Amino acid sequence: MPTTLHKDYSQLDAGLRYLHGYGPELSNGFTNHAPMVTEALSAMGRADAVMPWLEKNWPLRGFLMPRAKPMREITDWKAALGNDDAAAWSLFFAHEMWDARWQDVVARWTARLAPGVGAGAAHGVIRAGHAVRGLQEQQTPERLRELGEAFGYWASCYATLPVADHTGGAMPARDAIALVPFSLGKARSERGSFSAGLRSLYDFPDFAPVIGMLDVSGDPAKIISALTETFTRVYLANAHDSYTVIAFIHGVTAVASLRALAPYLNADETQAALRHAWQTGAALYSVYATAKPDWSDVAAPHETVDELIGLAMNTGDDHAIKFTEATLREYALTSNPVYPAAARHAIEVLGKHG
Repeated sequence: MPTTLHKDYSQLDAGLRYLHGYGPELSNGFTNHAPMVTEALSAMGRADAVMPWLEKNWPLRGFLMPRAKPMREITDWKAALGNDDAAAWSLFFAHEMWDARWQDVVARWTARLAPGVGAGAAHGVIRAGHAVRGLQEQQTPERLRELGEAFGYWASCYATLPVADHTGGAMPARDAIALVPFSLGKARSERGSFSAGLRSLYDFPDFAPVIGMLDVSGDPAKIISALTETFTRVYLANAHDSYTVIAFIHGVTAVASLRALAPYLNADETQAALRHAWQTGAALYSVYATAKPDWSDVAAPHETVDELIGLAMNTGDDHAIKFTEATLREYALTSNPVYPAAARHAIEVLGKHG
């Protein structure tokens, strides 16, 4: 099964211009994934699908909201974190980038926001990763603006997870996940918002030491690979319907976002970001999982990469498209069949229920 992805970013700017009038959240309380899907389609070489998806699929959902006006000016960024004022933060980042290289903005703000990787059910860091990848291909006004929108959303919904000292030694992700306790809260059965589910961990003290379980002393790229495989196996063991599919997708895509962001960080900042990405995936596992990951061999689906991309697009589902892109990107790096197997599963479930 060939693993190569062929990029085509020729319609990314058109897609971002189309979306500029809309806010980062939908009227039903969910996140607006359209900017991220636009980049994911480009990364999979399907520029031809960008505008049709936006014009024919996305608006039919009926939940898009116009861009809001800032509620207040941000003068103290630390105090403003988590203020739910994405418009004010977008304006703040527009000013940040007037006299700074975008690479420096990414470095500074990824380090600052890393403790909140799980913010907004990880949508902030995920959107930032997509935005950075677009800029890595070409710097344009639309992509610079999207970078500010992405980091602005991350900052506006900023929230952290509980932290405590871990008394044992640090270990690889595969070993660490076996020690993450299942939460005793009701979020697993109540099936509310993922952000609320993650907040419930403040009532579960056993989770807090998880932050220190992961060994982050090695090559960051290899650690990211180990993390994405771990949380993809968590996905395969626990994703059974659209709700659980979407929950465990975020454990994978949050970590995968660091591939774009980590190169701009120094060594200490990278290790901190890895810990918080691990913590976020482990939090979703603790709150929503009922089974430990299975480490036996996984068979790849019979479809080719191009066929999987086509199937994901045919669902019209934002999570199916984004997850397929993320897992195929990891597959291209490792040739591990666990990734296309997970993509095929998500396509099947979300194609029926998305």
